[in-house]
Amino acid sequence: MKVVVCIKQVPDTKGGVKFKPDGTLDRGAMLAIMNPDDKAGLEAALRLKDEYGAEVSVLTMGLPKADAVLREALAMGADKAYLVTDRVLGGADTWATSSTIAGALRNLEYDLIITGRQAIDGDTAQVGPQISEHLGIPVISYAEEIKVDEKARTVEVKRQFEDRYHIVKANMPCLITALSELNEPRYMTPGGIFDAFDKEVTVWGRADLKDVDDSNLGLKGSPTQIAKASDKVKKGQGEKVTPDSPDEAVDYIVGKLKEKHVV
Repeated sequence: MKVVVCIKQVPDTKGGVKFKPDGTLDRGAMLAIMNPDDKAGLEAALRLKDEYGAEVSVLTMGLPKADAVLREALAMGADKAYLVTDRVLGGADTWATSSTIAGALRNLEYDLIITGRQAIDGDTAQVGPQISEHLGIPVISYAEEIKVDEKARTVEVKRQFEDRYHIVKANMPCLITALSELNEPRYMTPGGIFDAFDKEVTVWGRADLKDVDDSNLGLKGSPTQIAKASDKVKKGQGEKVTPDSPDEAVDYIVGKLKEKHVV
């Protein structure tokens, strides 16, 4: 069984957020980490490797420094790594990103593709399902439990849905988007870290993408344009009151709740 995990290097907001004049993130100027949902997806793939001997590949699109999260994935136990990087791919929205990743995935064999539910720098939850649409394969989103029947070539997923869950089964090849609650990702091992820096990371550019039109790539191929972006806006101090009695405090709170149509 061959599993490909799409991971993303995202800004570590603890180090601050910086923007370019066009409103896009200045990723080169920020600290970066592996996206949490993607790391849970990687752990799910590594558990399939432990159980079935699956071959796990990781793929990312980003700046050359995104090599770091691929090395981290290799140190955790992934077998192969692919970096898609090219200046013409910069500034991509979800459509252009998914088009690019799908173009890269067409170079690979896969039974299962796993992505994170969403990236913490965008929170759209669109790229995974869009990739499945480009590739013409089924998608099961919001996975909090995964079971594979390798012989029947099916995957069964417990899918989070508001206050309940769905049990959904699909034939492979299939794409799954993983929640960070899916599991507890393993740590890198010292031996894995040493081995990761000896392994080759395959680097692809625009010329290596299959069946993708230039009009769907990069900033120019992004139908979503950012009008304005900013860091977190500080909230005001708010209103302070000093009731004379508990009854007065209750009346005040209930009055505010009615005013806001909460009750």
